[in-house]
Amino acid sequence: MIPNILSIAGSDPSGGAGIQADLKAISANGGYGMAAITALTAQNTHAVRAVLLTEPGMVTEQIAAIREDIRIDAVKIGMLGSAAIIEAVAVALSDLAAPVVLDPVMVAKGGDRLLAEEAMSALRDRLLPIATVITPNLPEAADLLGEDMATNRPGMEAQAKALLALGPSAILMKGGHLSGDQSPDLLRTRDESLWLEGIRHVTRNTHGTGCTLSSALAAHLGHGLALPEAVARAKSYTAAAIAQADELAVGSGHGPVNHFHSKSPEAN
Repeated sequence: MIPNILSIAGSDPSGGAGIQADLKAISANGGYGMAAITALTAQNTHAVRAVLLTEPGMVTEQIAAIREDIRIDAVKIGMLGSAAIIEAVAVALSDLAAPVVLDPVMVAKGGDRLLAEEAMSALRDRLLPIATVITPNLPEAADLLGEDMATNRPGMEAQAKALLALGPSAILMKGGHLSGDQSPDLLRTRDESLWLEGIRHVTRNTHGTGCTLSSALAAHLGHGLALPEAVARAKSYTAAAIAQADELAVGSGHGPVNHFHSKSPEAN
């Protein structure tokens, strides 16, 4: 059975991140993608030019309309923008028995802030406790904890443990901001730590990497895979999408990853 995966996130008209990237990644990983849009943005591969947040009531109605008609097998949460939207999403999902992947989107690739700083406490208090797994990069993990960014593996371990204390069932800390030619990720649960090794692919086309990974993970959880296997498959898919990102010619800034790399003529 093809799982139904709901993405709750903002729109990126350039197609590299947000809802657009989520739906591509969900489809590429064997899921049926659905979307509740939390914001419209005007952005390209260089910058976010404008953001218009969706009314919280409309976010509620989008999720309610889906829930009353369609089975939801997993949820991915991305850009939320405000404390009011965070509250709306928390209430709308409060009794949903499906895995929830929370990607704590706070800052765009170009440095533009996508979550109001005053909404950080709402994110910590309302959504982290209902998350099956959260997928912060190192700056996002540091923001959530109010600490300096981890710069090595022991630092990642310590911050992952601290994030677990905030309520989620598991942490997938992405190590792409570490220095060196490796890009390791850390899956931390209350029972174990698992390092997922990976080489760093040198490319400027990494726009939407976090959206892609979290959506692929939600798709694999929707398929019923155990968390370690779902994470491994999502990381492998995302690494290949980055490795083949330069096959695309999208913009002159930070371009997108290649979501459908396995469908390209070169892959056949």
